Amino acid sequence: MGRVVVVDHPLAQDILTTLRDRNTKQIEFRKGLVRLGRLIGYEIIRSFETYEVEVETPLGVKARGVRVKDMDKVIIIQILRAAMPMVEGLLKAFPAARIGVISARRVENTHVPGSMEFQIDVGYYRIPEIHGDDTLIIVDPMLATGSTILSALSIAYRHGKPRRTITVHVIGTKYAIDRITAKYPEVDIYLVAIDPTLNERGFIVPGLGDAGDRAYGEA
Repeated sequence: MGRVVVVDHPLAQDILTTLRDRNTKQIEFRKGLVRLGRLIGYEIIRSFETYEVEVETPLGVKARGVRVKDMDKVIIIQILRAAMPMVEGLLKAFPAARIGVISARRVENTHVPGSMEFQIDVGYYRIPEIHGDDTLIIVDPMLATGSTILSALSIAYRHGKPRRTITVHVIGTKYAIDRITAKYPEVDIYLVAIDPTLNERGFIVPGLGDAGDRAYGEA
């Protein structure tokens, strides 16, 4: 059964406050996403198995230490373009990760009234082969309605079934979390905050605006 992990580290919450602030400049916003990616990566590593080793120090003395297992069996998939800064940060925690990309966007005004299930336009994807001992991490800063992540999971699983699947976000909603866990109960969800509502357009409130536009400029 998957878990929902809210990263409540004081530094993560400090960065989130900066990201929410409408006065935060583009470069600072992008840097904030990078820093959060790195912090969330370290939090994910807490859940990895470890094993003890013995090394020899420069003084010729034996010392016992710890290694983290399966750090070379990680695949990170980024949802273009908003996830790119977070993935940059995650790669600081998982430098040996293989990288996949999915170009996906929500098609506005396609949801049924009373529902927040949007159509997703996937223009391109490139995903490494997924093995049964891999950890798959899918990154999208805003988990609003869950439609994009559900589409990404469906595409990713065509390339193999991993040992573990994780999605990574800055902010999510209970609505989206419930949709994901209902269809994919094995998925772990890591985020920094769960916001209370969606507006009529399916945007997170209070949220932080459009993460891609704020990181890279309006397109």
